[in-house]
Amino acid sequence: MSSQKIPPLTYKIIAECSVSKARAGIMSLCHSDVETPVFMPVGTTGTLKGVLPDQLIDLDCKILLSNTYHLGLRPGIDILEKAGGLHKFMAWPRALLTDSGGFQMVSLLKLAEIDENGVNFRSPFDNSECMLTPEHSIQIQNVIGADIIMQLDDVVKTTTTGPRVEEAMHRTIRWVDRCSEAHSRDEEQSLFPIVQGGLDPELRKQCVAGLLERRVRGYAVGGLSGGESKDDFWRTVNICTDLLPKDKPRYLMGVGFAADLVVCVALGIDMFDCVFPTRTARFGCALVISGQLNLKQKKYALDMRPIDEECECSTCKTYTRSYLHHIVTVEPVACSLLTVHNISFQLRLMGQMRSAIEKNEFPKFVQEFMIKHFGNDPIPKWITEAMASINIQLLEDKDLMNENDLTLRN
Repeated sequence: MSSQKIPPLTYKIIAECSVSKARAGIMSLCHSDVETPVFMPVGTTGTLKGVLPDQLIDLDCKILLSNTYHLGLRPGIDILEKAGGLHKFMAWPRALLTDSGGFQMVSLLKLAEIDENGVNFRSPFDNSECMLTPEHSIQIQNVIGADIIMQLDDVVKTTTTGPRVEEAMHRTIRWVDRCSEAHSRDEEQSLFPIVQGGLDPELRKQCVAGLLERRVRGYAVGGLSGGESKDDFWRTVNICTDLLPKDKPRYLMGVGFAADLVVCVALGIDMFDCVFPTRTARFGCALVISGQLNLKQKKYALDMRPIDEECECSTCKTYTRSYLHHIVTVEPVACSLLTVHNISFQLRLMGQMRSAIEKNEFPKFVQEFMIKHFGNDPIPKWITEAMASINIQLLEDKDLMNENDLTLRN
């Protein structure tokens, strides 16, 4: 009697918020089980700047993101294939997700030409030309060996309007089929299609309908967090999560600000990635519940407290704001120290949300988070409207909630 093969991705919902669309789950991948909602730190070329894989394991990071376009250029698929894939090459034993390279259509637009065949890039390193087709993107990702791989999609700037948006949406659906046909490691790697359609609700609905006809293990929502209004942002996310199936993970690409993460978990998103926590560390900024501490400011010169007194990361356990003030943007080690803390902050925030969902206390968590995050400033209207749409009412008068009653735990 033959044994049934275990798929390379299974997703189980552990708990659901009784009020909003938030849910907590476990996504089982070949290299690790990943609790959702989850934030994926970005190691574009197979590394987080200044942080070792062992440090990420100490932070209990279960999954990283790397980029197909950049890895395809350097070190290239020949070296990655000889190394046995990116996991072995970078000594990372846990899960990986790779972006397809489609985002570079926007970020490197001056270096790219797009047609039905694919994207013709000019290398920023040596000016050589590289044609990235759906098939070649999947070939690179098959060699990289990531647990989750992304289709090549036709990406346009979020504020684009007119026929180009519809063209990109339909092309994205066509390219899914080319990616699926080229995918040679389906028993080990799960291919996610990407919902496109700009800020047009009808195009987003059409795209979801087209993707639902394909057999896949999860879905990504792309083409956001690129300059659109926050009102358009949350409404587009909300439309997509209303239509995407509940039994498969939903990944919102390129989102990492704390308030955005909380809002989008409430709207039903499970997975996130963003360069923000690592990039802002390089500029001397540390993430805290109220936003950021710019440690370059003179007011921290004599501050002997840790970045966050409730944070358990190695940076907060060992170093003061004063010490960090004197080395940020000057000594390379400061980048490492702040990156460790910022990644810890993001992962703790996701853990807090998972815990609140499991206890069916998520609406209370959202209320308390927003009060601590915005302090004396008013909560932005787009957030109150987004939360009201899924039955979470935010307190307009913050005096109604006594500071001593806040239960937001680190």
